[in-house]
Amino acid sequence: MTQFWFFLLTIVGGAIWGAQASINSALGKKIGTLEGAFVNFAVGTLLLAIIVLFFGRGNLLQAVTVPKWQLVGGLMGAAVIFTTIISVPRIGAASMLLAMISGQIVISMIIDHFGFFGVPRIAFDWQRLLALLLMSGSLFLIFRSSM
Repeated sequence: MTQFWFFLLTIVGGAIWGAQASINSALGKKIGTLEGAFVNFAVGTLLLAIIVLFFGRGNLLQAVTVPKWQLVGGLMGAAVIFTTIISVPRIGAASMLLAMISGQIVISMIIDHFGFFGVPRIAFDWQRLLALLLMSGSLFLIFRSSM
């Protein structure tokens, strides 16, 4: 039953991400692409600072001791936000999100297959190949309908 709630939470998170892409795009049109990405991260950083201040249980100072590759996530997040801001006005929210999700699925399957970053190894099999082919078809149809 716990897995169901995480699945549901993830769907809600995906819906929020879908709305965020269009909101960020509108912000970028109004104040500039880089400025929109900056404001997005500034507001998010402020919210997280407040949450960490009141609810954090970890040790933030340990961030200077972790392997440097573990800190690249912030750079990746900035790249994702920047990509959504510049892509949505050109290809639409649905096309951008499906393309972004497709990239996530492909790299995630590679990570799973080889067990990179300490994740459990999950072999690439015919079912995952079929899923990629179906997703590619979906991506083609969504892109085609937006042209």
